[in-house]
Amino acid sequence: MAEIIKKTEKEWELDLTAEEFAVCRQKGTEKPFSGEYYDSKEEGVYLCCCCGEPLFSSSAKYDSGSGWPSFFQSLNHDAVKEELEGTHGMTRTEILCNRCGSHLGHIFPDGPDPTGLRYCVNSLSLKLEKKD
Repeated sequence: MAEIIKKTEKEWELDLTAEEFAVCRQKGTEKPFSGEYYDSKEEGVYLCCCCGEPLFSSSAKYDSGSGWPSFFQSLNHDAVKEELEGTHGMTRTEILCNRCGSHLGHIFPDGPDPTGLRYCVNSLSLKLEKKD
């Protein structure tokens, strides 16, 4: 993992689109079936849109039917940080980019083999680096 990125929220707001800022820095959620990558089949590596950290491989992406990009594992265990949160009247596990702290989405224990996990990620928090 590369060096940890520390910026003020004002700096992030200047660097990101309003939609990216709302999702990545204010822990928002894009509407299901609206994101650029929810149904993408292109091969490559999904990077954090804020800092460029490699997070997920397209080989771990699957159609969960949820309307958000879903992956059964992260590219590297150190790239994605998990934190318990208690918003919206439920306890969930939030996933964040470990390098810059950007909100990615949530992880659920209802994914496919081999991990049984579903990393449910907002398209706005990702940039696909397409395979050549």
